Amino acid sequence: MASLEIKSGTLVSLEDLHPSSPFFKQGASVRVTGKLREFFIETGLATIIDGDCTLKISTEHLRDLTFQVGSVYQFIGELFIQPDNEVVLQARVGRNVDGIDLNLYHQSLLLLRQFQANHLNNPETT
Repeated sequence: MASLEIKSGTLVSLEDLHPSSPFFKQGASVRVTGKLREFFIETGLATIIDGDCTLKISTEHLRDLTFQVGSVYQFIGELFIQPDNEVVLQARVGRNVDGIDLNLYHQSLLLLRQFQANHLNNPETT
């Protein structure tokens, strides 16, 4: 019997999702955060923004989530990269995270990556 494993979403910023990034992989499971720029109820497509970076989000599998332009949302899902390198996140989890300090969030993401890199290079320091 085949096992369907749901992978945890790797914490990434929208800035990390470019073709030369190690996170830019077809089907990669990621967690992203950004401000809702637009949402089309007819298609279920949303666009989030963080700084100069944007990402399209397919929300067709989300239930009981109300979208409000200008609010901050966090999504976990899989990346689908189209032939023109346009990326759409197929969200399986979404939540409103209004009140989050995005600058502090980015600082904590950098610290997490530094810790992980140090831990991977020196496993005996744990």
